[in-house]
Amino acid sequence: MAKVLWSGRLEDKPEAEAFAFQASINIDQRLAEDDVRGSRAHVAMLAARGILPSDIADKLDKGLEDIAAELNGGTLAVDPDAEDIHSFIEGVLTERLGDIGKMVHAGRSRNDQVALDFRLYLKRFVPEIIDEMKRTVNCLLDRAEEHAGSIMPGYTHLQRAQPVTLGHHLAAWCAGLVRDLGRFSDALARLDECPLGAGALAGSSLPLDRNMTSGLLGFKNPTLNSMDSVADRDFALELASSAAICMVHLSRFCEDVVIWASEEFKFIDLEEAWSTGSSIMPQKKNPDFAELIRGKSGRAAGNLVTLLTLLKGLPYAYDKDLQEDKEALFDSLDTVKVCLAMFRGMMKGARFNTDRMKSACIGGFLEATDAAEYLVRKGLPFRSAHEAAALVVRDCVEAGQKTIAERSLEQLKTRCALFEADIFDALKPEACVAARNLPGGPARDEVMRQINKLRERM
Repeated sequence: MAKVLWSGRLEDKPEAEAFAFQASINIDQRLAEDDVRGSRAHVAMLAARGILPSDIADKLDKGLEDIAAELNGGTLAVDPDAEDIHSFIEGVLTERLGDIGKMVHAGRSRNDQVALDFRLYLKRFVPEIIDEMKRTVNCLLDRAEEHAGSIMPGYTHLQRAQPVTLGHHLAAWCAGLVRDLGRFSDALARLDECPLGAGALAGSSLPLDRNMTSGLLGFKNPTLNSMDSVADRDFALELASSAAICMVHLSRFCEDVVIWASEEFKFIDLEEAWSTGSSIMPQKKNPDFAELIRGKSGRAAGNLVTLLTLLKGLPYAYDKDLQEDKEALFDSLDTVKVCLAMFRGMMKGARFNTDRMKSACIGGFLEATDAAEYLVRKGLPFRSAHEAAALVVRDCVEAGQKTIAERSLEQLKTRCALFEADIFDALKPEACVAARNLPGGPARDEVMRQINKLRERM
């Protein structure tokens, strides 16, 4: 077993199986770039403060630069038997530079080093998720603009409720994703503080310049309190929560897609590239990508619960339990990033059966609310108007009629004398949608306004 960084105090070391149990190299090796970057900034600060001679600092910096280049170029492989990425990089540096390599850790603990690497990585990776989200929203908004006037039923309780448009429905999806974008951006802004220099929990007696390292690494400022710097994983919780909420949104959207793709609905036809067949039923075209995205949402929810449970009982400083923070968060972030890309690809080529959507607005009495509001405009109190419209619907059901328009004007007047001949035009699906032009409504011009507003918010 290679010599470990903490081996000085302890004479007996863990056996190989136990050492592997407490190691994290398989998870944190993705932090290699960030670990080197943090160490180079730390070395530059140590030299500037006179803690390291400039010639020693130059050798350390060149050694770290070489390690980074070799890792990126594939000529240096991460040792899977190393304890963690921090130990591996320092071990390679010491192997190449001798005792000079041991100087890199002056004024630093693995506690603040890990916290730094974690934040640096997230500052790189989270913007990639935000970019995926923007591209997905823009794709959906393009489809919404294309179908701003395509009439379809809106549903509550999965029952036909009122006529809306497909553009209105897709814009609703986008409104949720834009909130997700805001959550990721907010979390990214809050984690933008540099913990380097916090040490194990109490800083260092060496004359470190935390403002310098913070600036070199592109943070807005150093963290405020050294103990909080190594104990805090709020940023991981926030991002795990943001990922879980985003995945719940994608899951709900995919539930819509799965329903719409069914033979009973036939609202959407997914491209064959985004569908799969059956191993036994030759006729099947299954929306497996939508179903898989829906299924993967459970991972993000579980990872959030994992992190909350991990943190809830920890005393407020560094504890080894915190090593478990990365696997859960990395999995959530990887999952939401790939699911956004898959969902966007699936929806970009989807074909919508707008004729069937529009015909689905006939039957189910989606116009009943408009009948009640027609009477309100005539001066009838809403509760009375609601009751009159409900009685008209009951009359239709008893007569085997599917729409209020199938009643004669005389029959309608038996329920309320305020009905006039213009009621029949008011109850057409196009008229029901056009009448709802208040902010947030499904009228075509209003949907276009929403689309433009959502683009602005991104």
